[in-house]
Amino acid sequence: MHTPTRPQSQRPEDERLGLPANILYGFQHVLTMYGGIIAVPLIVGQAAGLAPAEIGILIASCLFMGGLATLVQTLGIPFFGCQLPLVQGVSFASVATILAILTSGGDLPSVFGAVMAAALLGLLITPVFSRIIRFFPPLVTGSVITTIGLSLMPVAAHWAMGGNAKAPDFGSTANIGLAAVTLAIVLLLSKLGNATVSRLSILLAMALGTLIAWAADMTDFSRVADGPTFALPTLFHFGLPEFHPAAILSMFIVILVVLVETSADILAVSDIIKTPINSRRLGDGLRADMVSSLIAPAFGSFTQSAFAQNVGLVAVTGVKSRFVVATSGVILLVLGLLPVMGRLIATVPAAVLGGAGLVLFGTVAASGIRTLAKVDYEDGMNLIIVATSVGFGMIPIAAPQFYNHFPDWVATIFHSGISSTAIMAILLNLLFNHLKRGNPDRPSVFAAGTRPYSR
Repeated sequence: MHTPTRPQSQRPEDERLGLPANILYGFQHVLTMYGGIIAVPLIVGQAAGLAPAEIGILIASCLFMGGLATLVQTLGIPFFGCQLPLVQGVSFASVATILAILTSGGDLPSVFGAVMAAALLGLLITPVFSRIIRFFPPLVTGSVITTIGLSLMPVAAHWAMGGNAKAPDFGSTANIGLAAVTLAIVLLLSKLGNATVSRLSILLAMALGTLIAWAADMTDFSRVADGPTFALPTLFHFGLPEFHPAAILSMFIVILVVLVETSADILAVSDIIKTPINSRRLGDGLRADMVSSLIAPAFGSFTQSAFAQNVGLVAVTGVKSRFVVATSGVILLVLGLLPVMGRLIATVPAAVLGGAGLVLFGTVAASGIRTLAKVDYEDGMNLIIVATSVGFGMIPIAAPQFYNHFPDWVATIFHSGISSTAIMAILLNLLFNHLKRGNPDRPSVFAAGTRPYSR
């Protein structure tokens, strides 16, 4: 018997807010992830010994490719794109491996070849990942969402202190004060009764925070006009890709991490906006990630994945429309073609991003806690699953050097608190809730501890 499906127009993510709202909320998404998307080309460009002008091209390439990947993910084409409000961009998970390739005698063509080959392998195995959705109950997704928020807190703190640990004013009261003012503006605007102002509180706070920074001589608009206004991306600008087995194998481990993190992000945002996800839709999202990563090196970019901080923005604003995020994809494309716009957005001080990030990333953690509230903890082993998974995910956040003496593949997989939590939560959920043979008849001390207290 055929089960009727809910009309496409009734899905929360299909809400249409109109062009002005799409542009405003789209810019808010771009501002939220801009620092993250330019961080990778900045780090890689410096490690590869590129001149400043070449690093600028690398940044523009990553912005352009992020926009293209976002459009594929949000609007979707047959077999590609989950049609959810997920902003795509270059994945930070690849940085360590890219640097390892560069420091071991490789160059950017070697990196691009490794990304292309590994992404092709990832594309071939996405059917496996798309069929494991039943192993992602609220127990797993809640743990991962909580860890996503907590793992981003050091980023917010780093931004609030100034963003550059080598700068003489890093951690100064001026930077932290600017972050505090930005946070206060977010809270004040959120308190106002106007729903539109409340939803735009992050964007408005960033704009006001930047103006305050300008008045306090903490940012400079004078160099916005320096450099070209318009520049088309050039295919294989840094050379044709080179394929080396060792580099490909190392990058494939990164691709596995990206698949785990993207699965978690897709399930997280679907839970936040209350829309159902099946294995086909999850697979379409993963395939979009992999095909974007496959073609990214042609434009001078790297592995692509969803940005966790923008999942937080969806949660904090309540704007569920995928067309808003598609608009942010168009803005990223434009920024990739208009370096002058990128230079303008780059004037937003890191401290301003830090003040807004505290709310954004905290909202992600709060969303995870809300998801975990749905879990039945009484007379079961769910408490120890959550405790171990979240605790395991906190290790690389609390002690970034924890895996320094392990093999590179171990460090690559577990250096991310998000992937660490996801892997542990999935394995423990299988062990205790699916493979029940050997479980004690009477609850353990962990299960007993979940029972309500009696007076």
